[in-house]
Amino acid sequence: MPRLNRIVETALYVDDLDRARIFYEDKLGLAPLLKTKTLFAYDVGGSNVLLLFLRGASLQTQNAAGGTIPPHDGSGPLHIAFAIDTDELPAWEAKLDQLGIAVEGRMQWERGSTSLYVRDPDGHLLELATPGLWRTY
Repeated sequence: MPRLNRIVETALYVDDLDRARIFYEDKLGLAPLLKTKTLFAYDVGGSNVLLLFLRGASLQTQNAAGGTIPPHDGSGPLHIAFAIDTDELPAWEAKLDQLGIAVEGRMQWERGSTSLYVRDPDGHLLELATPGLWRTY
């Protein structure tokens, strides 16, 4: 069986790209890779990409010079986890507090990882997790 190596992209669907941009760029510090009228793409750690699609804007097949992208969309609050270094956990807690971003939950995992849970402006649950969460992380 051929092997899947890793997840390259993760997608969230947002109601307002500019509001999402302010949150992900200005507050979380992600660097933009691509900006269109319906999609913003961000570098996460130099090895992953976060895609923010304008909700409802990708319900039709998208045709481009290189081929087609089938329709997709999402609704409701979704969940993603960002990896953070253990020694940066206090700095993240201070930064979130300074920005007025409420930590909705905190979890200490059996393997030694700590997770902080916050929401983006569209209600998606974002987890900031230190190493030890999974056998692979």
